[in-house]
Amino acid sequence: MAKIAILGHGVVGSGVAEVLLKNAESIALKAGEPIEIGHILDIREFPGLLYSHRFTTNFDDIINDDDVSVVVEVIGGLTPSYGYVRASLEAGKSVVTSNKELVAQKGAGLLQLAKDRGVDFLFEASVGGGIPIISPLHQCLAANRLHEITGILNGTTNFILTKMVREGMSFDQALRTAQRLGYAERNPAADIEGHDTCRKICILASLAFGRHVYPQWVRTEGITALTLEDIECARRLDGVIKLLGSAREMDDGQLYITVSPCFIPREHPLANVEDVFNGILVKGDAIGDVVFYGRGAGKLPTASAVVADIINCVRHTHAHSRIYWRDALDGEQVVAEPGRVETAKLIRLACDDKQKASVKASAVFGKVREAFSENGSEYAFLSPKMPESALDEAVRSLVESGAAKKVISSIRAVI
Repeated sequence: MAKIAILGHGVVGSGVAEVLLKNAESIALKAGEPIEIGHILDIREFPGLLYSHRFTTNFDDIINDDDVSVVVEVIGGLTPSYGYVRASLEAGKSVVTSNKELVAQKGAGLLQLAKDRGVDFLFEASVGGGIPIISPLHQCLAANRLHEITGILNGTTNFILTKMVREGMSFDQALRTAQRLGYAERNPAADIEGHDTCRKICILASLAFGRHVYPQWVRTEGITALTLEDIECARRLDGVIKLLGSAREMDDGQLYITVSPCFIPREHPLANVEDVFNGILVKGDAIGDVVFYGRGAGKLPTASAVVADIINCVRHTHAHSRIYWRDALDGEQVVAEPGRVETAKLIRLACDDKQKASVKASAVFGKVREAFSENGSEYAFLSPKMPESALDEAVRSLVESGAAKKVISSIRAVI
């Protein structure tokens, strides 16, 4: 019998316990032996549960129990989670976590420690909730050289944008609706400012390209500045706006990684991923394009991914799965400067004369796709692809020349 410990009995932790108990028989068949919950660490008491006697407030009860082979960390954040995880690995116990912040900030060091101690550090639930993406990248797509990963990685922001598109809600209205339905936290900053998406794309990029990518290296934009006028402009160009995390390897080996709202055409594989669902597009040299789709959060979907990792740890007690990427070397420039990478943008300009703005835009950019509207004081267009710094300078020139009064919005475009 394999004995595990769970750190935290919140939404995900209670879901892990529920799945382990409810599906105990089938899980034992898949793991090769029964799995027993030996300890649950939490500062609160939970009387009346079938496993209430398993609770402890002392982490030493877990670290000193030689029978515990797998520790499941579902507390979140870096403190005290990082200390608990590191101590568990040092004690020769495999660790499973759903903690995206922990993996994004400390993943390289923890993977090296797990490798040194001959145990596993697994984190399927840290990206995409119940959507399998870490294991497919590590195993099923291992024969591919991966070119790009782009995803809708945050269900809260995708729900908000869906409400803006479908029902014409303002950003503030859609956010309040998401909070009322429990999709957004009281303090939604991590979601709407893009930090959650940033951590997830950093994890995927680290795994896909073999070098640790730290969130602070990635230019991150959220959706707080988006307006219904931006949404309508995208619709007139037969597209939608999604918050995307994207990473691709360039010819010189550096990684181009961004988190920002993006215009994508309706035929794009992620354009119809709506509400709280996530979608992840992976491009490989052998497989081509593959899309992973499903609920990116929630108690049982996330618990499903955590328990799958537990099963893998138990099954691989003497043959570890060895997910690994290296830390950045001293002085290594892992992430490319965004300004030198080609992109297109959806540009909205305030102007007095739309015809004058159109003529000047064509002179500066060549042929552009215009988004015609009834608003006589606005001119909008989709630019061609060009280095981002040059593109931004060209847009500024439209204002400086007098063809436009100011830039209303500038949104990256996937074309």
